[in-house]
Amino acid sequence: MELNALTAVSSIDGRYAGKTEPLRAFFSEFALIKYRVHVEVEYFIALCQLPVPQLEDFDHQLFPSLREIVTGFSLEDAEWIKTTERTTNHDVKAVEYFLKEKFDKLGLENYKEFIHFGLTSQDINNTATPLMLKNGLQEIILPFLEEVVERLADLAEEWKDIPMLAKTHGQPASPTRLGKEIQVFVVRLKHQMELLEQIPYSAKFGGATGNMNAHQVAYPELDWNEFAFYFVENYLGLERSYPTTQIEHYDNLAAIFDGLKRINTILLDLSKDVWQYVSMNYFKQKIKAGEIGSSAMPHKVNPIDFENAEGNLGIANALLEHLAAKLPISRLQRDLTDSTVLRVIGVPLAHMLISLESLKKGLGKLELNQAAIDEDLEENWAVVAEAIQTILRREGFPKPYEALKDLTRTNEKITQKSIATFIDGLPISDVLKGELKAISPFNYTGI
Repeated sequence: MELNALTAVSSIDGRYAGKTEPLRAFFSEFALIKYRVHVEVEYFIALCQLPVPQLEDFDHQLFPSLREIVTGFSLEDAEWIKTTERTTNHDVKAVEYFLKEKFDKLGLENYKEFIHFGLTSQDINNTATPLMLKNGLQEIILPFLEEVVERLADLAEEWKDIPMLAKTHGQPASPTRLGKEIQVFVVRLKHQMELLEQIPYSAKFGGATGNMNAHQVAYPELDWNEFAFYFVENYLGLERSYPTTQIEHYDNLAAIFDGLKRINTILLDLSKDVWQYVSMNYFKQKIKAGEIGSSAMPHKVNPIDFENAEGNLGIANALLEHLAAKLPISRLQRDLTDSTVLRVIGVPLAHMLISLESLKKGLGKLELNQAAIDEDLEENWAVVAEAIQTILRREGFPKPYEALKDLTRTNEKITQKSIATFIDGLPISDVLKGELKAISPFNYTGI
């Protein structure tokens, strides 16, 4: 069966392929191979500049030609490597053979044995993977997240003066302002994004068991540890973990996944709250011509964008949870379980991207239904009881809480009139009565 969006097993490459397409440059098999080639090329260039004695006569003017192997890396190149891998049964070794053939074509066969010199495959994988993640987050995920946060900030400003009945435990509570409630999510998201930015993208680079054994035995006079730090930080833009086993210990990678999970949890909270506000009729949704809300009920306009976001955020977090819990654990100097797990890091990010696109779309469709918000406030004058009893406490009135409790827990509906009648019956000054009567659900919104 021909592979296309209709035959893809995963929704991220099927139904949502158009939305997740930007991530292919960072998390596809093609991307992994290209990043491996990038690390190998930069490593060879770094060896030439160390210099290794046998590379002292290498023409540095050829460095741009070597880097063009990466910038011009094609599907045909990747397919050559995959074909070779079927023989080698080793993906990184196939990359090495690919570059050696490129060197032959460039007339550099005398230098090709310094490709992958002294390295193990994890020196390539554990630099390529964090670099892929860093670029994918910074170029795709985080900018999209920032767009959602900016949209929320705009709505918070637009609605900053809209009084709204709060609900605690699902029951009417002291009024708040709609803009402030949206701002809560803005602040939470920004704080977690700031924490995420502080986590380094860590990489392992140290040979078969992390000790630069092969490098040291070949050139004991060179400071290979200093070289490894310099290479990882200056050529790749990552932070080198040291000491390590054969593999990166993934603690910072796990921290990144945990940070993304917290961001997603906040977005889940937002999705559910907005869904609830829509169900309460606080928001209407802009109708797009031709769209159908229900196959049976013509009147319906469902909050599908927030439901889609909620579902995809849940999938993303389930995978991020496993990645963060599994990757830092490896038997002795290494086992192979991290290899297959690392291949799916693009999957939770794809579901996260789908959710961000849905949230952005959903937030753009919201229309404030001021009448419904005002009606809810008008129907719940009991919420000013807190304000009245607090002022009475200030004045030394005996048992004010109990007095308001008796009033508000009757079976009769509390209205502006019943509140005014209650106030008029209190043995307090007319000035104080005026102060209490001035309080309403519409102005009792705090600071």
